[in-house]
Amino acid sequence: MKLPCLLPTTVVGSFPCVKSGFSLFDPYKKAVKFAVAEQIRAGVDIISDGQVRADMVQAFVSKLPGISGSSVVGKIGAAGKPITVSDTKYALTQTKQVKGILTGPCTLAYALQINTPQYRNKEEVALDLAHALHAEALHLANAGCAIIQVDEPILSTGAMSVDTAKKCLSVIFDGIKTPSCVHTCGILDAVASEWTKLPVDILDFEYAVSPENLETLSKYDLKGKKIGCGCVKSSDQKVETIEEIESAMYACIDVFGKDNILFDPDCGLRMHTPEGAYQKLANMCEAVRRVREEV
Repeated sequence: MKLPCLLPTTVVGSFPCVKSGFSLFDPYKKAVKFAVAEQIRAGVDIISDGQVRADMVQAFVSKLPGISGSSVVGKIGAAGKPITVSDTKYALTQTKQVKGILTGPCTLAYALQINTPQYRNKEEVALDLAHALHAEALHLANAGCAIIQVDEPILSTGAMSVDTAKKCLSVIFDGIKTPSCVHTCGILDAVASEWTKLPVDILDFEYAVSPENLETLSKYDLKGKKIGCGCVKSSDQKVETIEEIESAMYACIDVFGKDNILFDPDCGLRMHTPEGAYQKLANMCEAVRRVREEV
């Protein structure tokens, strides 16, 4: 895939939910607009819709047939209508570079209890979730997303197999030409050999809080994949200085090369204050501007 610019900045996903005023029809409408506007004001090249409506699990499973609350109670199917596309389409009215985001089927399956003989194990649940998410991925592709990202934080823990994730990603992106991405939090050493082979265009990982991931991934042939390098700590409320972020960026460039990298926070910023989240993004974007001038 071709990146939209040298060392593009992006986000993993979420932004703090700031609701203002009252809307009988859509209480989150202003929160979406605020999240989109703040990302653009910070200078982010590829934004998200902010993921302000719900946590990453319930945002999807609450819309899928066969699931009630946190339990699988029947055959899982696709949602009756698009789940995230309305907010994504709004973001696309503000900029052409928008990342559509799906919570991954392995992470969703791990969070669910099986209360039906329809499924023998969570791997089977994950595969049907992948088929359901394929429909949403198609909607996002047709809307005009620049990237479609699947969030699979669970993979670094070993609780769900990377092999299952590989099968699921192949289902989700079947026939879709939009550049694909998988994001995984945590330390990757135990899964890196298989994680680096996942069938996506971009592998996005946590570096700022897990610098050991850089050495781990440097050992593998990434076969033309692009790399999303987390250079801002999502788990720390402290706002990094521009110089600290620059240092992290140069370390990633030394390993992967300047033509293969996107920069973003380690994970979503939902738990930060709006001011803190904005400043982390703004400092990241200023840092990459300086790095571009040097490289």
